[in-house]
Amino acid sequence: MSEDLTIIQGNKVDIYQSLIPQIKALIEGEPDLVANLANIAAALKEQFGWLWVGFYLVKNDELVLGPFQGPVACTRIRKGRGVCGASWVQAQTLIVPDVEKFPGHIACSSLSRSEIVVPIIRDKEVVAVLDADSELLALFDETDKKYLEEIVDIPDIKFRSF
Repeated sequence: MSEDLTIIQGNKVDIYQSLIPQIKALIEGEPDLVANLANIAAALKEQFGWLWVGFYLVKNDELVLGPFQGPVACTRIRKGRGVCGASWVQAQTLIVPDVEKFPGHIACSSLSRSEIVVPIIRDKEVVAVLDADSELLALFDETDKKYLEEIVDIPDIKFRSF
């Protein structure tokens, strides 16, 4: 396991292609889910400087706050509620260019302007979501979707151990 992170500049594709192997090295051989999710959130926050990035874990038919980086967050989200709950129900990544225009958006931070939520699916079931928020409108795009989906599919992230 490597505890170093090299921050790079450049286009988004180059940044993700540099970051993903670093994330894999951070979690390689570490069986603890919380430790791995914490390091992934920290790596994404450090590299991109997003307002908030973290995980919500499915527990007893709710999303419960997991490891994150950024301002204080909502602790529990009901199924289908807000962007995170919608992503969970739909089992698909949601990109929201303007959170003010998303029906039922949950404003955990008034600074959030755009958001991406990526469901984490294991054995055909959503077990968690990766959520990222930005203070900028329309920050997230198909490039983020592609690479964040690749990150949450890293096999070393073992959700059954939680």
